Amino acid sequence: MKKGLLWRLVGPAMVVALMAGCSFGPRTPDVAVTPSVTPPPLPPLTGSLAHPKSRWVPVAWTDLPGFGDDPLHEGWVALVSNCTRPNAAIAPLCQDVRRLAIADAPTQRQWITERLQPYRIESLSGQSDGQLTSYYEPVYDAARRPSAQFSVPLYRAPGDIAIRKPWYTRQQIETLPEAQAALRGREIAWLADPIDAMMLHIQGTGRLRLTEADGSQRVVRVAFAATNDQPYKSIQQWLTNQGVRAGKWPDDTKDWAAQNPQRVPQLLWSNPRYVFFREEEMSELEASAGPRGAQGVPLTAGRSIAVDRDSIPYGTPVWLASSGPAAQLQKLVVAQDTGKAITGAVRADYFAGTGPEAGRLAAGMNQPLRLWALWPKAPAP
Repeated sequence: MKKGLLWRLVGPAMVVALMAGCSFGPRTPDVAVTPSVTPPPLPPLTGSLAHPKSRWVPVAWTDLPGFGDDPLHEGWVALVSNCTRPNAAIAPLCQDVRRLAIADAPTQRQWITERLQPYRIESLSGQSDGQLTSYYEPVYDAARRPSAQFSVPLYRAPGDIAIRKPWYTRQQIETLPEAQAALRGREIAWLADPIDAMMLHIQGTGRLRLTEADGSQRVVRVAFAATNDQPYKSIQQWLTNQGVRAGKWPDDTKDWAAQNPQRVPQLLWSNPRYVFFREEEMSELEASAGPRGAQGVPLTAGRSIAVDRDSIPYGTPVWLASSGPAAQLQKLVVAQDTGKAITGAVRADYFAGTGPEAGRLAAGMNQPLRLWALWPKAPAP
């Protein structure tokens, strides 16, 4: 579906619901919860111009490439979502943000230039060029009960995950009786393909087209709950070290696995990290948005980024410019998530959306990046 049509179908409804005060609970990275349990609240978000890993240099609006061309109504969805849990600096602007959600682009652009100041984001050494990668929310078929077809489990976190650190490695989880005993009964669902399960572990979230035990079907989301606190290792790098050319992820990896089924466990065990999930019911509105990011608000496809929070605080509007083989991007985004691999001043992971098309974009994204923080101006004396 084309982006403009998607906005006309779901965008206004999403904005209206968010303006009405729709609240989404925060991600809980260390404790697995069931859908009926409310996750514990995150601490308050602060807003500051002082950052341990970056310096912000004030610039003119004319320095932002493509600023006059971006369809701001698409980015405004992320701004409104942002205001369900804003940082302290952005919170005073949220009444205006909600009011202008249905305004035209010139009005929105004028408000941005009047109320916000652009800052070029640099490393502490003055480097303003960085790296953009991308992530997405995969969608897979799954079953509530195991079968010959669906035999790869997704687990809720074990009860002792907070006590025993690190927990068992991926290989130990799949081979040691004591690890398997600790996870017995904690299966959320079963997938058909271990590479798909690995993709969910890498992305940290996904949707399942789930067949229940009674044969009924529904779509649920599985969200990140915890890890075994083991180091992450790239299975693509393992293949490269074996002399295998697997440039197109995950297609080349799946082809290799089909040709080498006896070596698939060795491939998977090369990554000791294991991710545990929690199951989330999805309303019609939640299904039209992405998963919750680390800020605690739903991600917006093409308008949310993961950042290093020591460089850019959660909830910061950002102007992003990136040119490469995967995409030409000059647009308003919001810093709403993070990731262990997202470190440094000018570093971002672009949320591409949900499903295979978003996955293809995410897999090919690795290109230069420049960022400008859009920060509230000081009140007039």
